[in-house]
Amino acid sequence: MKKAVITCVVSMLASSAFATLSKDEIKRLNDAGTILSELRNSPDKAIPEELWSKAQCVVVIPSMKKAAFIVGGEYGSGVMSCRTNDWSTPVFMQLAKGSWGLQIGAEEVDLVLLVMNRRGVDKLLEDKVSLGVDASVAAGPLGRSASAATDAQLGAEMLSYSRSHGVFAGINLSGGVLRPDNEADARAYGNDVTGRDIVTGAKRVTALGEADPFMRALRQEARATTGRK
Repeated sequence: MKKAVITCVVSMLASSAFATLSKDEIKRLNDAGTILSELRNSPDKAIPEELWSKAQCVVVIPSMKKAAFIVGGEYGSGVMSCRTNDWSTPVFMQLAKGSWGLQIGAEEVDLVLLVMNRRGVDKLLEDKVSLGVDASVAAGPLGRSASAATDAQLGAEMLSYSRSHGVFAGINLSGGVLRPDNEADARAYGNDVTGRDIVTGAKRVTALGEADPFMRALRQEARATTGRK
């Protein structure tokens, strides 16, 4: 009995050693959920339903902004979830871009990336991926139908979208570097857990209560897409 109690206490202490997210990380999750919900409800500038239904992962980078420490570039932090049986618990992500420039008049933009196939997922779960080099990326088409998509868009491993001043548009992120935010993931899930572990379920992790708004937005989008088919 005494041994069982000690084991239980050790387990509780281990679980409390992480899952302590910063205010910024909690804000990332909340903002990501808001962006997805607003994108779903956009009447004529939404991501086509067919592409939503085929996407293997969704990456949301709220408030990508100009970064003084990256000369001529931008930097942003966000979250990613991938389809398994359900959407995976979020992986924290970082995106750095060298020289593409934010939209005219915008100091920051919200970004959404759809990862369209398993090859793109595998590359994304490596240490880092250079968009347009390691993985093909194209500005995504907008509208309720994907019929207007070009061959380049339909063949890309990732499709990218941006929102500035409330308006969604496709955006070319070629040249950006996307990688897991290992420090944030360690705070959320523990030091020995990788983004690949989270997505594939190779290691069991505790779901983040702070991620509920983001997860609800993903599942709501999935239900809406299924219901309209």
